[in-house]
Amino acid sequence: MPEPVVLSVFIIDDNETTRAILRMIIQGENYHVIGEANNGISGLARARRLRPDIVCLDIEMPDSNGLDILIEIKQTLPNTAVLMVTGNNDRATIVTAIQRGASGFILKPFNSGVVLDTLNKAAAFLKSHLKK
Repeated sequence: MPEPVVLSVFIIDDNETTRAILRMIIQGENYHVIGEANNGISGLARARRLRPDIVCLDIEMPDSNGLDILIEIKQTLPNTAVLMVTGNNDRATIVTAIQRGASGFILKPFNSGVVLDTLNKAAAFLKSHLKK
């Protein structure tokens, strides 16, 4: 029986509490949190260096717009799934994020079931593309 694939996750969010909650929910037998950043600029640099399978990316941060960071991540790491973390679920934001390559959304306030379900959907997509 093959070993289960553990996917690496990187968290970019300016809110320390949000990062801590996401880390506690995500870290487990299927996912390993390999790092985090409290702003988009340093998060982008670290994600490029660490090359995670999945990035959880806040949309609204003081130093940068997550939608712009999304473009940069997808250009540099096209095989990385990016999950947008946001309290803003207006249609224009969602459409823009999808057009720019977002793989899914974690809407605030969130719970562990929603976060893990979103991660599992992204993981299933990644695993199906890794086999090809």
